[in-house]
Amino acid sequence: MTERLSPARRREALAGLPGWQDAEDRDAISKVFTFADFNAAFGFMSRVALAAEKLDHHPEWFNVYRTVSVTLSTHDAGGVTERDISLATAMEAIAAGTGLKP
Repeated sequence: MTERLSPARRREALAGLPGWQDAEDRDAISKVFTFADFNAAFGFMSRVALAAEKLDHHPEWFNVYRTVSVTLSTHDAGGVTERDISLATAMEAIAAGTGLKP
């Protein structure tokens, strides 16, 4: 089982992930991605799905038109782990190539 991040490691990891923040109601991290249009948002989700499969770690997400809201937490660890940071990092790299609006 993967261990939850220490508070210091979590702060360090979030500092390197622009726009990611602690979720309000649980031990998780979240971010809202806004894209140019639905096609870019859906393309992002498709590419993330492939990365998530490789990492064997899947996001909780919600899509409406050009917006994708993401929450990451490792359920069997009861909170945020390195697996969540790895997937968030992959999402940032993918978003950089899919028309993410500043």
